[in-house]
Amino acid sequence: MTDLSEKNEQNENENEQNEKDQDENEQDLRKRRLAAWRASDRVLARASADRRIGERLAALAEAAGEVYDLDDWTDVYGNGVVEELERRTAELLGFPAAAFFPTGTMAQQVALRCWAARTGNSTVALHPQAHPEVHERSAFSVVSGLRTVRPTSEPRLPAADEVRDCDEPFGALMLELPLREAGFVLPAWDELVAVVEAARDRDAVVHFDGARLWECAPHFGRPLDEIASLADSVYVSFYKSLDGMSGAVLAGPSQLIEEAKAWRHRYGGQLFQQYPAALSALVGLERELPRLPSYVAHAKVVAAALTDALRASTIPWSRIHPPVPHTHQFQVWLPYGTELLNEAALTQSEETGVTLFRRWFSPGCPPGVSVTEVTVAAEGLEWTERDVAAAVSEFVRRLDLPALPAERPGTALTGRP
Repeated sequence: MTDLSEKNEQNENENEQNEKDQDENEQDLRKRRLAAWRASDRVLARASADRRIGERLAALAEAAGEVYDLDDWTDVYGNGVVEELERRTAELLGFPAAAFFPTGTMAQQVALRCWAARTGNSTVALHPQAHPEVHERSAFSVVSGLRTVRPTSEPRLPAADEVRDCDEPFGALMLELPLREAGFVLPAWDELVAVVEAARDRDAVVHFDGARLWECAPHFGRPLDEIASLADSVYVSFYKSLDGMSGAVLAGPSQLIEEAKAWRHRYGGQLFQQYPAALSALVGLERELPRLPSYVAHAKVVAAALTDALRASTIPWSRIHPPVPHTHQFQVWLPYGTELLNEAALTQSEETGVTLFRRWFSPGCPPGVSVTEVTVAAEGLEWTERDVAAAVSEFVRRLDLPALPAERPGTALTGRP
């Protein structure tokens, strides 16, 4: 027994050391990636989280005076600059009131539990690839007492008949616009209107997960307030598209927002001071929001150039999804493992100063297939079709693939891998 106990203890120590080594390796790799991306002269998008603390603070200090009176007092528990952000966001979305939250996870839990109390039904209909189902550790059920049903499992938002024919009653329909995990995809305007009407026919409220709602206007051909008006409440994020530090806003009817603020306090979201996040959000509304339509338009150019360049390469098949992006973000699928693709992308950044792809992932992919997300923002506007082709050529060269065969049966792939 003593020998067995010693053996178990030894195995536990080895496992702990292996986990520690893995964490250290991942941290080293992260620093390597950040250094390469920061040093790159050419990128399609430069994320705020790629910057050093001093750079981020300096940029905020330089821009903040353009959007708010810096002689005003700092906020305390949500007044001052936070209230101004809430007011401006509510106005942009066409709602009478809004509440600032430290995270979208908290904002949406609060919104849906408030609606559950009003409808008397704690069931939420949403897509299985929606953010709460994939990235929030079952927070809806574990923390907020909500349960979910899924009108569809197709890699798109649900259709009107799927909502209308859902075999379980639900009090709220939650729609993520765009649906990120499926490729930042959106329905057509008429389809969205029909889905909302189908939910209303079932006496359900409609909530938009609008973390990236800001860039949806070009696809729908409608202003933000008209899009938001379809829903009973809307959540928007400030760091995903607007380059803010953090934070989210829940917008909706005044009574709902007052109740949401009470729950925000209960959930631990009543922070003492939030002026850096609020100021960076205001800067994003002022600077980035007007530029988003140009990003969306150029993403279509970049996606088309990627399609042509990858098809002309030695890669047996590739997939741009959606083929014509709905927003300024889209997916690229390739038939290789993440280790090979990530090393090729990173060495390209380090050796050429050009970052084409950032990180590749395999969860949810078939064996031997990986996917990456491409974002086109301000610096991406400078890329021409020739620039994209040259970057693809450099990337493929680092994959060390065999020579191009005479015929490649997989080149014309049209479906999702």
